[in-house]
Amino acid sequence: MSVLVDASAGLGRVVRVPLVDASVRVAPRSIGVGLVLLAVLLVLLVASVGTGEFSIPPGEVVSTLLGGADQSTRFVIETLRLPRAVTGALVGGALGAAGAIFQSVTRNPLGSPDIVGFVQGASAGAVLEIVVLGGGTIAIAAGAVVGGVATAILVYALAFQGGVQGYRLVLIGIGLSAMLVAVTDYLLTRSTLEQTQAAQVWLTGTLNGRGWEHVRPIAATLALLVPLTVLLARPLRMLELGDDAARALGVAVEPSRLALIFLAVGLTAVATASTGPIVFVSLAAPQIARRLTRASGPGVGCAALMGGVLLLAADYASQRLFGDLQCPWAW
Repeated sequence: MSVLVDASAGLGRVVRVPLVDASVRVAPRSIGVGLVLLAVLLVLLVASVGTGEFSIPPGEVVSTLLGGADQSTRFVIETLRLPRAVTGALVGGALGAAGAIFQSVTRNPLGSPDIVGFVQGASAGAVLEIVVLGGGTIAIAAGAVVGGVATAILVYALAFQGGVQGYRLVLIGIGLSAMLVAVTDYLLTRSTLEQTQAAQVWLTGTLNGRGWEHVRPIAATLALLVPLTVLLARPLRMLELGDDAARALGVAVEPSRLALIFLAVGLTAVATASTGPIVFVSLAAPQIARRLTRASGPGVGCAALMGGVLLLAADYASQRLFGDLQCPWAW
């Protein structure tokens, strides 16, 4: 194995492995930032699990997670609080990764799922299920996924004109987002009081009442889609250079862009189905992560960790910021 310094890009080191005729770029700063974010995420996870009417010290939380403590403490942590915290970390990670992919593909910092309409599409699908079809929890989650995917297909089809340019994707997504908000509002005006209350609770977005049944879908989605995203990391980086440069470097532009968009849509839709629409995380997390790492590439891993940190920090603040009075986010 040989190590070469890429002085032209200033992005770290290129590690070549002769046995498999491959090379990988190693960015020490990005790795360091990722490790710090992971540590902060774990600290927030422990703090969130220990927060509540029955306060649990961090040491006891860690001991319980490692198999210690008494049965009542284990019940509070493992059954009541840990699923909420894990759901927050996974949903934040999914939104952060999706935001990084969208912003990289569109080459636009506004190209996040909550700006270009995919979150609004998932919301409209869920509200349609609640108000018109009267579905239960699973049906509402399915409606959110279908709404998000259908919106992505429509945005991509409308933006396609001999290929897809990032600015067209963003502009069409913003316009369709406004239309979907109008559809959601119309459905709410035509619903009963009980249906409106149920829809508004879902539209608020919350981690309250999350159980292991909410953790499993988002965990399975991340386990499936994150490796696929890693496989498409090189085309994702090349697409930031523009279509012509990417083609010159051997990237199949449209198939790669389409695959990346639907990976990000899958992450967004399942995250939204798990907690309801949560805005701003997918917009802010990639930008904060990129500034911390000073990387020129998408930095999907650090964006995912930052998304988990932002969502868990917001949830923790909503429970502790005003003492015994919780913000509506935590209801």
